[in-house]
Amino acid sequence: MNTRLTWICHGATAASRKAMFPLDEPLEDKAVEEAGRMIPPPRADRIATSPALRARQTADALRLEAQIDQALCDCDHGRWAGRSIAAIGTEEPENLIGWMSDPEAAPHGGESLVDLRTRIAGWMDGQAVLGGHVIAISHAAVIRAAIVHVLQAPLSSFWLSDVEPLSVIRMTSNGQRWSLRFQH
Repeated sequence: MNTRLTWICHGATAASRKAMFPLDEPLEDKAVEEAGRMIPPPRADRIATSPALRARQTADALRLEAQIDQALCDCDHGRWAGRSIAAIGTEEPENLIGWMSDPEAAPHGGESLVDLRTRIAGWMDGQAVLGGHVIAISHAAVIRAAIVHVLQAPLSSFWLSDVEPLSVIRMTSNGQRWSLRFQH
């Protein structure tokens, strides 16, 4: 069964502009305007969004009627949520370095990168069984985990993908494996 998966990263927020671990903050006004100007994705069999406000607002700005899917929520950053990466680097440098270098580490008490990839890979494999075209509005970390899964890459490569706000990333599955799809 063939499946097309179109990922859309939510628009920019104050937290993303300030390099902070996110809370459930809204989109910046400019991000709502930018999303509203995007060409709507082609028809889809299913449209899903993270439950986060910023993802739901992105779906609304794109004029997409999306169903909330808990599996698409952002990485759980535990006690680091709402704090800047710079502050964590100053206060807990060993924990920040550990989290960024060990995919199994979760010094913040939240979700490790291994756990994130496992969650997203399971969701993607569930979509592959259903087939058709699915649009997913989610977060940069979720999309990076999906890319690592598709490429069957080591989790150390998680940090090598830069997923900007409102990026669109396409993937396909033939029912046996996923592939990245680049379009012109």
